[in-house]
Amino acid sequence: MSDIGKAFIARSRYHLAEDFLPKIEHCLEKLSDEQVWWRANEQSNSIGNLVLHLCGNARQWIVCGVGDGTDGRDRDAEFAQREIVPRDNLLSLLRRTISDVDSTLARYEPERLLEMRLIQGTESSALDAILHVVEHFAMHTGQIIMTTKMLTASDMEFYDFINAQPILKWKSEAPS
Repeated sequence: MSDIGKAFIARSRYHLAEDFLPKIEHCLEKLSDEQVWWRANEQSNSIGNLVLHLCGNARQWIVCGVGDGTDGRDRDAEFAQREIVPRDNLLSLLRRTISDVDSTLARYEPERLLEMRLIQGTESSALDAILHVVEHFAMHTGQIIMTTKMLTASDMEFYDFINAQPILKWKSEAPS
């Protein structure tokens, strides 16, 4: 289990810090504060709401649930936010959150992945909690990318393809 657990934690850290974070950063850098807080309708979330939500979720499930942080999350407030929080503030919050998540996972002992935790009122193993956050980030990163494409009418240019092989443009080397 130790090798598999180490690999799982390493891949989870990679996806959060080196895949999803740079993509969200790239999107936010293309948008104005007003575009970050635009919503298609009252039932839809803005990119700003999604960033607040991702930060709250990752802190609750990993920093506090898997790690030993204190959970003070107000989930409803993540979606209720309507006043513009400047894009640079959102970027700082997101980067701090991913840094804290990465530090928590870097310290986590793979042998403990099957230990049960009570997170958001639900019994979950640490493995389930980490997988939940990675999946959750993937889903909302896709929404952020799609909304950015709609608002900017531009390609995000995350990849180049040479001889049908993807070249990652947001980092210098492919994952191992």
